[in-house]
Amino acid sequence: MQTVNRIDPLRDAVDALRADGPVALVPTMGALHEGHLTLVREAARQAAHVVVSIFVNPRQFGANEDLDAYPRQLAADSALLDAAGVSLLWAPDAATMYPPGYATNIAVAGVSDGLCGANRPGHFDGVATVVCKLFNQVRPDLALFGEKDWQQLAVIRRMARDLDLLQPRVDRIIGVPTVREADGLAMSSRNAYLSPGERSAAAALPRAMREAISAIGAGAPVAAALAELDRTVVAAGFASVDYAALCDADSLAPLSARGTGPARLLVAARIGKARLIDNMAA
Repeated sequence: MQTVNRIDPLRDAVDALRADGPVALVPTMGALHEGHLTLVREAARQAAHVVVSIFVNPRQFGANEDLDAYPRQLAADSALLDAAGVSLLWAPDAATMYPPGYATNIAVAGVSDGLCGANRPGHFDGVATVVCKLFNQVRPDLALFGEKDWQQLAVIRRMARDLDLLQPRVDRIIGVPTVREADGLAMSSRNAYLSPGERSAAAALPRAMREAISAIGAGAPVAAALAELDRTVVAAGFASVDYAALCDADSLAPLSARGTGPARLLVAARIGKARLIDNMAA
């Protein structure tokens, strides 16, 4: 596996890889776990070569968020990627991504406005900006993202469609189903923040989500099912629920009743030092 941290050698390396066939990009912020490796394996199934980026993007963290505490373990991550057969690791530093005088920001209206966008102002501008830069730097034929952050996936797909990235097929941005622990908790780098007791309590979140989805499917009012989800999660040990919303799966418009089209239940909740997000088809 090659490791590159400057743009000019990155482009030369990717051009050499592309001579063998399509190149897939898996963007990450490191602290890799089985969820990331699932993306890598799916990328390898669909492309001749896999490029993984590791960059803890400061522009998607708010002033009081966990940028400084976010786990950084480049050597361990590199070993995992090498063992997984990744062809190239793109590991730029902040000065390479945002050189002195950098002044450009990308904002994706609509799908970024509610949910995490409302609770984390500017977060999705940072996500869209860094992903657009990664697409331009690596110039992949396809890119893979986890469905665990459904809103992020929607933002990236909207941006790619609007800015003609990875064209002509928007389906080159591939969502991979969430990887879960045995007790149902979605795998996340932020799970490492949890104490053993908090980790055990955190499993209440996916259970409460499944119960809410079942209740809505059985005809319960959406508002009542979501209120019960909130009560259940807090009673289990969570400090608070930032949001619990039933939304149209594509536009993320909130739904007050279950319609006939694809829908998604999206939740963000806080426990200990962690803010956990999850979503499920509903």
